[in-house]
Amino acid sequence: MGGWFGSRLSRRSLVSGSILAGGTALVGSAARHAAQGQTVPHPTAHDGGHDAGDHSTHGNMITVGDVDLARNGFDPSKLLSDWDTGAVSTLPDGRTLRSFEITAEDKAIEVAPGVSFPAWTFNGRVPGPTLRATEGDRLRIVFRNYGSHPHTMHFHGIHSARMDGVPGQGQAMPGEEFIYEFDALPFGCHLYHCHAQPLKRHIHKGMYGAFIVDPDPSRHPEQEPVARSRLLGSAENRRWQEFVMVMNGFDTNFDSENEVYAVNTVPHHFMRHPISIERGRPVRIYLVNVLEFDLINSFHLHANFFDYFDHGTTLAPTLRTVDTIMQCQGQRGIIEFSYGEHELGQYMFHAHQSEFAELGWMGMFDVVEAVS
Repeated sequence: MGGWFGSRLSRRSLVSGSILAGGTALVGSAARHAAQGQTVPHPTAHDGGHDAGDHSTHGNMITVGDVDLARNGFDPSKLLSDWDTGAVSTLPDGRTLRSFEITAEDKAIEVAPGVSFPAWTFNGRVPGPTLRATEGDRLRIVFRNYGSHPHTMHFHGIHSARMDGVPGQGQAMPGEEFIYEFDALPFGCHLYHCHAQPLKRHIHKGMYGAFIVDPDPSRHPEQEPVARSRLLGSAENRRWQEFVMVMNGFDTNFDSENEVYAVNTVPHHFMRHPISIERGRPVRIYLVNVLEFDLINSFHLHANFFDYFDHGTTLAPTLRTVDTIMQCQGQRGIIEFSYGEHELGQYMFHAHQSEFAELGWMGMFDVVEAVS
């Protein structure tokens, strides 16, 4: 790979060679200028950047320019609420059957402006589609491997051994397909990922996605209002602003260290394109950590506190009134909060490992009266 990312430059030498006063390392040509001690102007709307004034208090230190979202075939902002609920039908016993079609594909994606990464993908995107079902549904996932390596789909949930998506139990060779079928249990915020060997290679190349199972309110009469608030499409759920955030990173020079960190793949995307939040409606985030090469990831919310539901498998918070949580790889949970008593404006969120934030894992909520 050409350019400075293709050299033996480590992420730590990148950080030490960049200006850190504002909190974010520069990527691409900006990093070269920073290493040479030159001043880098912040991009303006004329060169495709977000309003320069928005980030002046953070030293203008974010990635320069935008990735080509059309060429990538996905937009991190749209991934926030892009729920794949499958094709719905009814089984003879009256239960709901949700059918999904997933393909494995080799695909080069742009993970930072001008930085191409040879990804292995589910449905041509990283992260893969967010599959969403209701507790007790029967799920049928037709998985076709169009990639160049053996792949699987391993779901964090309850299922039989033959549906576990590991070598010998659901692996599809190139050109083959496998059909996974199991019940959507338990309710919660889960994930799926390829479990072919070597595992760390298949994960860091991009083969993962969120898997959300909404609670069935009829199974939880003692907490039915809370359960209904999580059930996609219900009146109670519609008042919530729901987002899925998959925390990931990319080792762009294959030295087993990540050079960029992100939510939904593109570093600093949500600094340049803040997430609009209606002040009068509560917020629910389905947070999933699939970061490879680092033991812990984290989420920190500025100027606010939240309730946290570890793994999302409870209807009562496992932590209350916190502003930072940690997750190891494969851990996930639900975050709930509100800006209802706040003034309008932009509020930051980021990993509370400073290095991760400097290399891309930070963003902004833009609190407004109403989302247009």
